Amino acid sequence: MKKADTTFFDSKTVTYLAVLAALIVVLQLLSGVLSFFGLTSITLALVPIVLGGIVLGVGGGAILGCVFGVMVLINAFVGFDAFTLYLLGVQPLFTVALCLVKGVAAGVLPALAYKLISKRSKRWGVITASLLAPVVNTGIFILGALVIFEPISDYLVGAGIEIAGMSPIVVILTVVVTVNFFIEFAVDALLSPAVYTVDRVVERQLSLKKMHRQDAKNDNLS
Repeated sequence: MKKADTTFFDSKTVTYLAVLAALIVVLQLLSGVLSFFGLTSITLALVPIVLGGIVLGVGGGAILGCVFGVMVLINAFVGFDAFTLYLLGVQPLFTVALCLVKGVAAGVLPALAYKLISKRSKRWGVITASLLAPVVNTGIFILGALVIFEPISDYLVGAGIEIAGMSPIVVILTVVVTVNFFIEFAVDALLSPAVYTVDRVVERQLSLKKMHRQDAKNDNLS
């Protein structure tokens, strides 16, 4: 969609960022409380991240993705995510970097995908961005988990989970991630029409305001 011809950090953009960031905070805290499957929490905050990337561009997606990454760490420190807290204890720098990188990437890459695909179809741009976010978020986590698999396996063995004879990727997919990815993917798929509707509403508002500014400018010149 067309962006307003103002600087990125104008009052309207800051307001959008604040509202979406607050939504990410609430949804991520809720994710920690409602975690039932596997060792990782279900991520409910990807929808506002995608929406921010679509409406505000790559910069907005990056900022909101970073907020999400920080909230993952906060959830660990407040006791909502014991697994991430354990990783912070044994691999603190890598775990912090992993949370932030996957969060930012989940905001930036869908925003880039939308920017490219929306030139042909805004609807498919929104759908692609919505479905790409959980793939990026979980995909980068899996790659990171493979890098530090040894402490993860120690955690699982200490928790009494039998993983003998299983390859690292199988353990991560079936024990750590489990069905959480599919739940996140389904949620984003179901909500993508709502994201598209919001995008269209914002685009119409920006177009109307641009027209009003142009009319006011013409009146001043006449």
